[in-house]
Amino acid sequence: MTDDLGRTRRSPASIVDVAALAGVSAQTVSRVSTGYAGVRAATRERVLAAMDTLGYVPNSAARALKFGSFRTIGVVAHQLARTGESRTVEAVVEAARQEGYGVTLVEVRNPSTEDVTDAVAGLAAMAIDGLVIIRAEAVGPDTLVLPPHIPVVVSDSRFVGHLPAVATDQASGTRQAVEHLLGLGHTSVSHVAGPAGSRPGTERLEAWAATLRAAGHPVPAPYRGDWSARSGYTVGDQVADDVAAGRVSAVFCANDQMALGLMRALYEHGLRVPDDVSVVGFDDIPESAYFWPPLTSVAQDFHRVGERLVSLLFEQIRGGARPDTHVLVPVELKVRQSTAPPRR
Repeated sequence: MTDDLGRTRRSPASIVDVAALAGVSAQTVSRVSTGYAGVRAATRERVLAAMDTLGYVPNSAARALKFGSFRTIGVVAHQLARTGESRTVEAVVEAARQEGYGVTLVEVRNPSTEDVTDAVAGLAAMAIDGLVIIRAEAVGPDTLVLPPHIPVVVSDSRFVGHLPAVATDQASGTRQAVEHLLGLGHTSVSHVAGPAGSRPGTERLEAWAATLRAAGHPVPAPYRGDWSARSGYTVGDQVADDVAAGRVSAVFCANDQMALGLMRALYEHGLRVPDDVSVVGFDDIPESAYFWPPLTSVAQDFHRVGERLVSLLFEQIRGGARPDTHVLVPVELKVRQSTAPPRR
């Protein structure tokens, strides 16, 4: 074969070339490439040696047959625009890279059982060694359909006892936030909750109410947001009215973005944080320390979550067994200038 200048150009080795060198049929080469089990070991070795000699690039199944793995893990995530998801995925990618593995990522827009199942099946068909599911959301242990024998880890506390799981201690973080505000002298703590369909949002909502009840304080009706700063700003009108009426002196927001929107709305209503109302967030995003005032927030170690997910996955990839393991990653309340004792 020649190029446009008349020079000889070597064609890539084909499956026919491999078959001729190995002394087998093209069908046998195809079977070896796709991992077909009904090929004798000696024949398989001849075919693989011929591939090496000719520089033939087999498909992913053949590479897995030769090297023992596809060197790729799959990740299913939901709403990557959110801080927790994006930072956890970043940590998974970095931890996989250190193991010499790549990552194939699928973002599920609608976290229904059907969509998550389709995403998992699609990744399995693309040839992966294991699967990380970040935030299964609406999908539960009884509805998630997984390909047989594939190593799986989930960042969701509901899967404890069903699949290896890594979760942040949502309850502890919420309890620290609420007890901090009560310790400052606030007689109750209001809550800007996340969306009703979110598992982390529900865990924080439940822990907030339980902490208030355990301390003998009333549990007010929560405000409801959708994780966005805009939603925090929107509920800010109602929060401001309640602050002005003396019904609210402290607010625990289910994430930092909603806290940011809320603080702007309060400012526009002529209210000062923390003089008129204390505000606490959750996540401790990097910008939280630079809000005005700097935001008291519950810090989640998303990097640690990603690392542990990959660690548990490789225990399965290398060991072959699926451990019944649950890792609960601790959190820490970062106290800054957005909280203070209530005005007397």
